[in-house]
Amino acid sequence: MLDEIYDSIDDGLENSKILIIQNVQADTTLIRRTSFRESNYEIRAIPAERAVNLRDVYIDSTLYMINEGDYEPVRILKSVFHLQNGKYYELHVVSSMVEEDDLIEDLLYALVWLYLILLASILLINNVLLKKIWKPFYQILERLKNFTIDSPQEAAIPQTKVSEFKMLNESVTTLLNRTTAAFSSQKQFIENASHELQTPLAISINKLELLAEKDTTTEAQAHEISSVIQSLERATKLNKTLLLLSRIENRQFSDRSKVNLNKLTDETIDGLSDLAEFKSVKVSLIDEVPLTCEMNPELASIMMSNLLKNAIVHNHERGSVIIKISSKGVTIENTGAAQELDASQIFKRFYKNTALNTSTGLGLSIVKSIVDLYGYRLTYQYNDGVHSFTLEVS
Repeated sequence: MLDEIYDSIDDGLENSKILIIQNVQADTTLIRRTSFRESNYEIRAIPAERAVNLRDVYIDSTLYMINEGDYEPVRILKSVFHLQNGKYYELHVVSSMVEEDDLIEDLLYALVWLYLILLASILLINNVLLKKIWKPFYQILERLKNFTIDSPQEAAIPQTKVSEFKMLNESVTTLLNRTTAAFSSQKQFIENASHELQTPLAISINKLELLAEKDTTTEAQAHEISSVIQSLERATKLNKTLLLLSRIENRQFSDRSKVNLNKLTDETIDGLSDLAEFKSVKVSLIDEVPLTCEMNPELASIMMSNLLKNAIVHNHERGSVIIKISSKGVTIENTGAAQELDASQIFKRFYKNTALNTSTGLGLSIVKSIVDLYGYRLTYQYNDGVHSFTLEVS
């Protein structure tokens, strides 16, 4: 901008110089103006030898302005000309110059206001126009966020005139329908397979029990039959457990309610009292504070039962189980094997660190699936012969 200003002023000075020289050629009395008091130029006679070495030059200077009462910046053109009398004269033409400091300050304020207006405009466009344009997209996201695979209700499809959003809508709808269909098919297959397995297993167990009760059955045969029955019962239990695990991971337990863990723990202890008595294990409950969590009541009962049963079954004779309920969660400590379990493996399916034939290796895996389903945390620690499982629900 300053370059353009200088160029414009210099053009004006050049034009004034030409007009002044033309006027002086016509009226020689004008050469008596030797100062800027009367006009915007001054003329002074100079020797010829000095004149031949001078060229037009533009300089920045200051000049006292009466109206401002101060020195203001000016632009001066210094030039040389001669008259017909052979004399040479030095011509100074002056023009007011813009103040750079004031110009820069004004430009700064102008740019600041410009950027503020641009920023406000962008925010306005984003919050009003773009939000309106992208509304179908956010509706699709909300639809995906609220989608549950086991819900029979069809989510509302957002209406839009934008072809890209229409294509996205169609793709999402197709994907959800395929996912729902695959889930329903898998769910039905698992339930049918479980049911079909349960029936022949139950029939086989009944027939073997009848065979064992016959008078013609020898003691050795009865022993073999008993072993087969135990294997079939274990297969039945394994089948039920795998079905439960599948239902948990498929999020088929959608109902939630407030579960009182204090009351649930007390009921679970009563339910497993016979097993604890049989194993000669003392179960103690330290009930510090009331504790509740939001989950499916049936899953909560399975979770607590598996944790407590695991502590009793994998205990030694005359061992102990201590259950502590605090504001953070439930901690179950039990005596048992004098070695630490593998924390990276104990929650995996079919992992067993025991020789018990009745164990399916799925108890803690079911507990971990339930805990993960509700975003809770289950940890294991070992300290001086005591195994500790902590369920954090807060």
